[in-house]
Amino acid sequence: MSDKRVNNGGARKGAGRKPKADELKIIEQMDAVAIPKKMWKLLYDKATEGDTNAIKSWLQYRFGMPKQTIDQTTQLNINDFDVSELYDKKA
Repeated sequence: MSDKRVNNGGARKGAGRKPKADELKIIEQMDAVAIPKKMWKLLYDKATEGDTNAIKSWLQYRFGMPKQTIDQTTQLNINDFDVSELYDKKA
């Protein structure tokens, strides 16, 4: 019996992560256009000039993305909520 991934989008053309070979090909193309050391120098120069996006990029590459958290506290007072307003009063 098949796992029927075709029914939930598993067989979509282009779905999923691209092969590593494609990733490396793109990197080689980028390196052919601009030497990485020059690009890092340009990014560094922009960051030292105070460019916010350059600073953000530099820090993300240096230290990684900050841990993302979700605040799960609420300020809802359940005493002010009347459930009966959700239903028709015909019953």
